[in-house]
Amino acid sequence: MVTFQVDINGDCIARLRAITEDEPTLRAGVPLTVSEQEDLAGISHPSQRIEWLACRVAIRQLVEAQGMSYKGLRKDEFGKPHLIDSPWHISLSHTSGWAAAVLHRSRPVGIDIEPIREQFKRVVPRVLSESEINHAAGDPNRLAVYWCAKEALYKLYGKRQLTFREHLHVEPFADGDSHLVGHVRLPNHQEQLVIRCFQAGPGLLAVAF
Repeated sequence: MVTFQVDINGDCIARLRAITEDEPTLRAGVPLTVSEQEDLAGISHPSQRIEWLACRVAIRQLVEAQGMSYKGLRKDEFGKPHLIDSPWHISLSHTSGWAAAVLHRSRPVGIDIEPIREQFKRVVPRVLSESEINHAAGDPNRLAVYWCAKEALYKLYGKRQLTFREHLHVEPFADGDSHLVGHVRLPNHQEQLVIRCFQAGPGLLAVAF
């Protein structure tokens, strides 16, 4: 199994793993609460069930590597996952063949993994601001960085009624830069955040905190 562990800083650690197991193997590797069992039962597509389980295996491995007991996940009213009986913050992401999880000791955190795809060009108008569109200049790699970074910001914020184009912003970056600056800008909430972006796994891995 291919697994990458990324030490973001002393308080934040991420794990990216290739999914090679079948559903029964993954299911045997993670305890699920009643609520989680209900969520899994509501997923009909076989590959999505496997990715969902693989994310929970990844977060369990991260939690136990920190010497903590993993008791499962609960979702808040916005659907954002939280560890049961732990103050640490988490986020999960998956794409075809890959699962990722991140832990942060003291701050809300968001993670996203994405392959680099030509179809990012089609979503530019609804995802990027005018200045971001100008900076991306149609380059698929830059568009992927913007998309992945904004997904991580969205998961960090963890609430609804927020749009990528209007409320989430990423400052211009140099090609290959792994340190980005992001902003959540709402009428009642302004926040500047750090985004770490790496080439890994299926394409890109972004962690916002």
